[in-house]
Amino acid sequence: MSFRISAGTHAGIPLVYLHDDTTRTEIAIAPTHGALLHGFSFPLQGITHNIIDSYLDEADLERNLSTSFKSSKLSPFPCRIPEGRYHFNNKDYQFEKLFPDGTAIHGLLFNKSFTETSKTVTDFMASAQFDYAYRADDGGYPFHYDCRIDYTLFSDQLLQIKTSLTNQGNEAIPMADGWHPYFSLGGKVDGYNLQFAAEGMLEFSDKLIPTGNLLPIDDFRTGSPLNDRQLDNCFVLDRNTGNPVCTLHNPENGITVSFETDGQYPYLQLYIPPQRRSIAIENLTSAPDAFNNKMGLITLAPGESRAFTVYYRVNTDERA
Repeated sequence: MSFRISAGTHAGIPLVYLHDDTTRTEIAIAPTHGALLHGFSFPLQGITHNIIDSYLDEADLERNLSTSFKSSKLSPFPCRIPEGRYHFNNKDYQFEKLFPDGTAIHGLLFNKSFTETSKTVTDFMASAQFDYAYRADDGGYPFHYDCRIDYTLFSDQLLQIKTSLTNQGNEAIPMADGWHPYFSLGGKVDGYNLQFAAEGMLEFSDKLIPTGNLLPIDDFRTGSPLNDRQLDNCFVLDRNTGNPVCTLHNPENGITVSFETDGQYPYLQLYIPPQRRSIAIENLTSAPDAFNNKMGLITLAPGESRAFTVYYRVNTDERA
């Protein structure tokens, strides 16, 4: 059988691995740290490439997870909420945990320990499921919901990540969802080619909060090299273009990552860190500060569940 699942510890980080031995593709997941995606590795020209800009070791992870949020699950909201304050169903709330800039950022599950609840291996895939039961952990979000993440590796270097959220309380709750992976295809991102079609770019304040204006942009519709471009922006995807919603290509080594969704992630947040050796490509259900501006905000009724799926597909010039 080509597919299998294993577990181990690398550099002090407990990991669950999904393997496709035919293509020698390996997915690494860190359940005890938000069930984050720690690795997507495969061989190219005799060298193993991990396209996920991951943590070096346990010390690096513990030190930087809450500031870089690399590969984190963003739940129950992505990006920033000013002062951590929002109003929902005639009540005012404020998150207890704030970022140094005074905002609430990237949700409440990024550092939680998820439990592996099931795993499945067939001739066609390897899949592992991870659960976390949120029970009013932060006073600013005094609700109960379950988060389930299913990682499934298929042949042809296709990774499916499905997030399922269920309201376990007795009142409606505000919700948004997203991912925060950093992709490194080798070398600096300046030479990468980025392609996606957008209806526009959200105008941000100097504190990276949407102003309510949508700015026209068509820079990446047919693909464009990043060169020295700075990015920390959110785009509204053009839903008429279908999948993939985004592609990232490094012409130097021929690696391409394609991003596909089930249509539940209509926002695309992009960020290039100062070292410019990776780029965060974040599929989001909602805009930054959706708890206040309501752009894409999801309301889950008691007992209601919603699921959101993103796919990362790798191709190389060797396989073209």
